[in-house]
Amino acid sequence: MKLEQAVGLVLRKHRTVEKISQFKLAKLTGYDRSFISLLERGHRTPTVKTIFVLTTHLKISPSRFIDEVHQLVESDIMEY
Repeated sequence: MKLEQAVGLVLRKHRTVEKISQFKLAKLTGYDRSFISLLERGHRTPTVKTIFVLTTHLKISPSRFIDEVHQLVESDIMEY
């Protein structure tokens, strides 16, 4: 799995767990809703700053977010 796809899956997972719409997350973070959508679909890669802002509102630590992304990327590599 590509890094961008893994980021999108983890972002969507935590957003839905918190029952936050893309629109609401955009309002909370100051990002555009379309940017949130692009991240979730793997069309954009977030900066470190963006990860910190998003995870603050998703109530998880940036390190947990990165760990989950890393696990998805690594598990895909291990399948080969």
